[in-house]
Amino acid sequence: MQIKIKRSRYDIVINFLSLLSLVGTIIFLIISWNTIPDQIPQHYNAVGEIDKITTKSSLIVLLAVGWILFIGLCIIEKFPQICNTGIEVTEQNKEKVYRILKNMLGTIKLLIALVFSYLTLYSTNVKNLSHLFLPTFLVLVFGSITFFIIQLVKVK
Repeated sequence: MQIKIKRSRYDIVINFLSLLSLVGTIIFLIISWNTIPDQIPQHYNAVGEIDKITTKSSLIVLLAVGWILFIGLCIIEKFPQICNTGIEVTEQNKEKVYRILKNMLGTIKLLIALVFSYLTLYSTNVKNLSHLFLPTFLVLVFGSITFFIIQLVKVK
């Protein structure tokens, strides 16, 4: 059963920025496809160094994975009751709990859209990533999740 949670400004902004990132990446790839080198990074190690090279067509796969994750999170967002919150959801706290979950999923959706767009665009430069890329991404994702879990625990 789908639970209807009213869209907030936060939802609208997060979804807009996520879509802007992914659509903007598509537009960039279309416009610059002929200028992108034939060989680009396929994988970076934990410190951001290129450790595998592939053809530029893999950029389409990378972008497709970003879209698949975005769409998957949009679907999960429609059914917040499937998420295990670790707290008892009652009629009194249901709306607050599901709002927090929706905000968390939206935030993660934005971070994933941004990271896949960034990796797609950065790969066209055939350069190493900053050694701070992975730690920054992990802090943002796990920091966001922690922030929303703390909010959930407070609702209890």
